Amino acid sequence: MSALWDWTLAAYGRPGVPEATLALQDEHGLNTSLLLWAVWANPDREALANGVQTTVLWDETVLWPLRNVRRALRAPRPPFTDSAREGLREDVKDAELRAEMVLMETLEGLAGPAAEVDPVGALTRAAMAWNGMPPKAALARLAKALA
Repeated sequence: MSALWDWTLAAYGRPGVPEATLALQDEHGLNTSLLLWAVWANPDREALANGVQTTVLWDETVLWPLRNVRRALRAPRPPFTDSAREGLREDVKDAELRAEMVLMETLEGLAGPAAEVDPVGALTRAAMAWNGMPPKAALARLAKALA
């Protein structure tokens, strides 16, 4: 395990963090691993650009395909039994979590943890680097939940 992964697991245990990250992912198209790394590491411009490039590649080739399969397995798929489908869905969910951990470990190697970080600033810079449109209110909710 990595220090960033341990920090991320602790952060997800805080009230409001899971909901805030899912909203940023599903409603604004942001990558929550990248956002959390940005808060943890407060990367400089070059490290942030490398982090975005790394995350985009991993999303396209690994995370989104796994996520799409997991979501497709939510509904019954006759003639396959529900227990077989649900068991496979859990396996894919585990693989998706492992893929997120691999991404976080890789991002951690791009920039170490910052001594002091402004969470809103770090989140805003990461969102701008990701898609250029930071959803300020949603980022502020995540920053508050992480505090």
